[in-house]
Amino acid sequence: MAGGGGRPRSPPRALLGMAAAVAAVVAGWGVLFPTVRAVPMEEQHSVGLVEKNYVYGDIKHEVSIYVKVFANSPFLVCMDLARSQEELIDPKYLWIGPDGKKLEGRRYVNLTETGKLMVMGFKESMSGAYTCTLSHKIIETTTQEEREMFEAYKFMVYAYREADHAYQVFVRFTTRECELAANSLFFEELKKILNNIISDLTCHIIDSSCKCHSVKLPKQGLLHELFVSFQVNPFAPGWEEVCHQVPYDCEDATNMRVQEARDRIGEFFHKQTYALKLRFQTVPIIHYMDNSFSVIRIDSCRPGFGKNDITHKNCASCCVVCGPGTFSPNNEVTCQTCTRPRVKMYGARSC
Repeated sequence: MAGGGGRPRSPPRALLGMAAAVAAVVAGWGVLFPTVRAVPMEEQHSVGLVEKNYVYGDIKHEVSIYVKVFANSPFLVCMDLARSQEELIDPKYLWIGPDGKKLEGRRYVNLTETGKLMVMGFKESMSGAYTCTLSHKIIETTTQEEREMFEAYKFMVYAYREADHAYQVFVRFTTRECELAANSLFFEELKKILNNIISDLTCHIIDSSCKCHSVKLPKQGLLHELFVSFQVNPFAPGWEEVCHQVPYDCEDATNMRVQEARDRIGEFFHKQTYALKLRFQTVPIIHYMDNSFSVIRIDSCRPGFGKNDITHKNCASCCVVCGPGTFSPNNEVTCQTCTRPRVKMYGARSC
């Protein structure tokens, strides 16, 4: 599969020829773990605790944690940081999952004898409240009297995905006049060339438009310009087959593919300037305007997920699983509220 980190792959050598062809037509409280975003109490007091992949409880507040889909959660520790530094006599830990049942013995949890819980292969349906009750004894030194103490800790754990990226591109060309018949022919040819450049990445050009405007620049006469815009989208036919080659979630690979597609297109327009300066003795009737290329990133979320920088302000860039009473049926960015909030599950795609 094409794509990946590092330096973007250079566009095919034929791009210069394509540049000439276009002109010739008309003569993109949070502690971050590698796969987990946690919002522990008071920043967990120490960066070293993050490195150990531990998130401590807080007896006064619930702790919010964001776990990437299919990843393992950090270890949730059934005590606060201060308690972890003390001696505990006969400690016992009772973990209850979002369904209200005990977690001990379940296949998808790693529960240690010291009360640490890891949820493995996290799915959206695993989201919700994880509570733990710590019990331990206090023995009076003089009387040897025993008293049992109880403390409860609550963790809100949410599945999240990285947003899917697409890129909206804006570029301008000078033309002789807005009524020129060749303008539309030029635009169609441009789209074909751009799609050809990125086709091996299973990306394509969508939502394209071309409008002609008359522009008066300072100290210049009236110019006629084509304002071209289009979206570089990573979901061309065949993208699902490419995703089958990737374990678990495909969004990281998808985002790398569309980023490379964006870079190739940017390089293509950069070469337009080169072609105009060095390959043409006479400037074509329609030609690229130097430095007019600009691009912005557009994010979308998979069905059942959405962004909410108020509810999930510590994971504002994440696509967080839709909570009970909300849903997301498509690739929009937000979860919608059910008119009749009967949905009690996480990750609902309909009401």
